[in-house]
Amino acid sequence: MSNPSDAADVDEAVRRLLLLVPRMVGRVKRIQVPEALQSMALAPRHLSLLSCLLFDGPMTVNDLAARLEVAPTTVSLMVGDLSRKNILERREDPDDRRRRIISITDAMRPAITQWLSPGATAWRKALAPLTPDQRQLFVDTFQTYEAALASEDGEPAQS
Repeated sequence: MSNPSDAADVDEAVRRLLLLVPRMVGRVKRIQVPEALQSMALAPRHLSLLSCLLFDGPMTVNDLAARLEVAPTTVSLMVGDLSRKNILERREDPDDRRRRIISITDAMRPAITQWLSPGATAWRKALAPLTPDQRQLFVDTFQTYEAALASEDGEPAQS
């Protein structure tokens, strides 16, 4: 049986988050897209892909797909789109000439760094004081929240 004070604590946390999350989303939306990227019509899915490449370095389509938790064909389509816009480049893998390594172009790296670094810096500041278990709980909680929102919308949840 659940303790009534536990339910009150959960309700208080929900109230606080209902105030905090819209403010956080508003701040994220106000992050200025650098001028060099403004005409590129970049979507949130591009943001995730670019974040992976910026923070983890060049990688294959399959590696990107695994990190983004989507199909390789989805990543291939995004890479093709961003390559045509000269944001990404595909190079031959020196260890396996059949594979292609995807990276951010040198010309676009400064603008992408300027755009994405404030968010990464804020996350590092928030997560650094936590223990590994606390960080995992935080990430798991965010994933559960996103999955609950997706199910409310009738969308399949991301894994």
